[in-house]
Amino acid sequence: MINEYKFGSITINGRNYTHDVEVRWTGDVLDWWRGKSHLINAEDVKRAIEQNPDLIVIGIGESGIAEVSDKTKEKILSEGIGLIIEKTEKAIATFNEAQSKGRKAIGLFHLTC
Repeated sequence: MINEYKFGSITINGRNYTHDVEVRWTGDVLDWWRGKSHLINAEDVKRAIEQNPDLIVIGIGESGIAEVSDKTKEKILSEGIGLIIEKTEKAIATFNEAQSKGRKAIGLFHLTC
C-alpha cells in the first residue's frame, strides 16, 4: 500500500523512494525508467503488460505534464487490461482503492512535474 506522496517522493509500505516507480499488486516495487522523460511509450509499459494485470494505473506527475501516447493506450487496452491515467496524487488513491478491492493492479508513477 502506498502511504504517502509528495513532489519527488513516494512512501510505500514505510519505505521512501525518490525516483519513478512501478508498484505491483504483489507488493513488489521496481524502478520505472522511460525512454523519454515526459512521453510514455509502449516500450515503457511493456514490463507491466507482461504481468497480465487487471488494471494499469498511470500517474502522469503532480501537474499532469507527462503524456501517454495513443499507441501505448491502444496496446494496453488491446491486451484486455483496464487503464486509468491521472495526475499522480489521484492515481495513487485509485491504485490504493484497487488494491483494497483485491484487484491485480500495477501502478506506474511519475513523481515530479
